[in-house]
Amino acid sequence: MSDESYGRQGDGPTSSATERLARDVADVVREEVRAVRGQVTEAARPAGLGVALLATAGGCLVLGAGAASTTVLRMLETFLPRRLAAAGLTAGYLATAVVLGRLGLAQLRAAGGTSARLADEVRDMVSATAGRVVPAAGEAARDEFDR
Repeated sequence: MSDESYGRQGDGPTSSATERLARDVADVVREEVRAVRGQVTEAARPAGLGVALLATAGGCLVLGAGAASTTVLRMLETFLPRRLAAAGLTAGYLATAVVLGRLGLAQLRAAGGTSARLADEVRDMVSATAGRVVPAAGEAARDEFDR
């Protein structure tokens, strides 16, 4: 038993051995919880910093992609009309997204099980969304070219 807990109130001749044991166990548990809390805090600090650095890197990646897109658009505008350059770049992004999306869904389906079901759900959602967006985009494009 710990020397610290023995001198407390209730640790006299009237205190039972069970009560002393319960207090000692509680003291040990408190000390262990403090130690574990310290370990978790020390382990979480580097992880928190790592997550923050990854999030910042992701933000920089998005900004870099935006800058690269602007650069490509300006290069296209040197030999294409502005609207056609923007439309061509947009079509290129959309085509790339479709190809990468199909490759990703094929990988999910190949994994089987829950991944295959997820792939089917994603495909159904994308098809439903495309069914609503494509006609509206086509109409907007026709309106723009009619101007």
